[in-house]
Amino acid sequence: MAVETELKFRVAARDLKSLAGWRIPGGKMGERSDSDLVSTYFDTGKHKLKSRGLTLRVRQNGSTNIQTIKSANGAQFGRGEWEAEIKDDAPDLREVDDTPLEPLATGKLRRKLKPVFKTSVHRTIVPVRTRRSEIELAIDQGKIVAGHRASPIEELELELKSGRLADLFRIARAIEQRSGAELDLRSKSDRGYGLAEGREEQVVFAEPIELPADMTAGEAFRVIARATVRHFSGNADAVRNLDAEGVHQMRVGLRRLRAAISLFSKVLPGAGTGAAKRELKWLTAELAPAREIDVFIREQVEPVTHDRALSRGGKAIKDEFDEKRAHALTRAKRAVSSIRFRRLLVDTLEWVESKPPSANEHMDVPIEKFAVDVLHRRTRKARKQGQHLDRLSPRARHKLRIRIKKIRYAVDFFKSLFPAKREQKRLKRLSGHLKKIQDALGALNDFVAHRKMAMAAALQAPRENRRARALAAGVVVGREDKAIRPLMKVALKEARRLQVA
Repeated sequence: MAVETELKFRVAARDLKSLAGWRIPGGKMGERSDSDLVSTYFDTGKHKLKSRGLTLRVRQNGSTNIQTIKSANGAQFGRGEWEAEIKDDAPDLREVDDTPLEPLATGKLRRKLKPVFKTSVHRTIVPVRTRRSEIELAIDQGKIVAGHRASPIEELELELKSGRLADLFRIARAIEQRSGAELDLRSKSDRGYGLAEGREEQVVFAEPIELPADMTAGEAFRVIARATVRHFSGNADAVRNLDAEGVHQMRVGLRRLRAAISLFSKVLPGAGTGAAKRELKWLTAELAPAREIDVFIREQVEPVTHDRALSRGGKAIKDEFDEKRAHALTRAKRAVSSIRFRRLLVDTLEWVESKPPSANEHMDVPIEKFAVDVLHRRTRKARKQGQHLDRLSPRARHKLRIRIKKIRYAVDFFKSLFPAKREQKRLKRLSGHLKKIQDALGALNDFVAHRKMAMAAALQAPRENRRARALAAGVVVGREDKAIRPLMKVALKEARRLQVA
């Protein structure tokens, strides 16, 4: 098995050709080679291989057919890769011994395999020698085709053949600065499946996380962090398309990564962590107004517009906040289209993958032991704070909600470590209590923001509809005030039920 350690970038077509002849600072360029590659990806109708984290590809390069099996292994940076030369342009399941596909390679699978999508690319390869590292620069131009759908391929890949990860990222940063290339953690197979399913540019949701029990805490953090970076970066196009749900999912991905940093704070080195947290916080803040205004419109303003007595004022408020939402979505798009965002992606991934020069005592703790300690300690603390929830200020309630949310993320991160039915039931029950508390406190937190927005809409209204808007705003505030007591009751009740064991 080979392991690909690579970084892939999206690059505008006009910049791709110039990069092939560019002299990388501090790098010695080798002889350039060009080839035309046609690759067909196979799976069952229900995408069984994809669901197992596998891809099966047959690539035609001249008269040669190469069958490649790849596995997305969260335990390491890159992917496992197994290659074999075969006679035909269809998969040969006799050539899958000692690969992750071997247990699935039955006659039934052979009959069900069919082409899902195809890629056709012109590839330019330039080997680069820099310091003590050998790196391959590959430029791909072509297209992905799935049925009647097609999408262009304009990519640059850097693969570390040997040497240091630091050299790979140093060249990646130089290329980003020169060409505006954007790190893209999606593989061609990710894009191909998305295209086949009609969702290539749609919103990306969190992926399941699997942690082997024999991992250390340091290794587990990298698996979790990679998944969260893929989650938030995968929604960049949706944010640029002004999709409110894309903004929400990017924020969820960012929150999951920031939660992981908090949960693993004892494991992480001080060097680089502070800078990573600052940049993640910046991006989260740039997205926040779009999400907050969108929730206010959908959950509070739109229901008022359907009330005949309040519709005039409600529609006036909605028109005002629709405009504010558009501005906030544009702000989010501007952030995700910026140089700062592109550099955040490279810097964050390098920080995740770079091993600290010296390990601390917590880094090598078995992840199962680490997870049990985190869940018990944080749940006990949240339960104690929750006993006095009704006496907390809005700011203190907000902080407790964040703590509750981090425990929910921890359950999600660690649940694969506890496969026994009894343990799964216990974690599911804990997650249920946490969700009810989080939802209740989230609503209470939203009420504070909504009250400010509603009052501003009433007080700043133009003379011609001031009274109608004031009435509608008053109803919004009144309905939320009425909901506070039952929400607080739910949060208190669920907080008292919190326990891991």
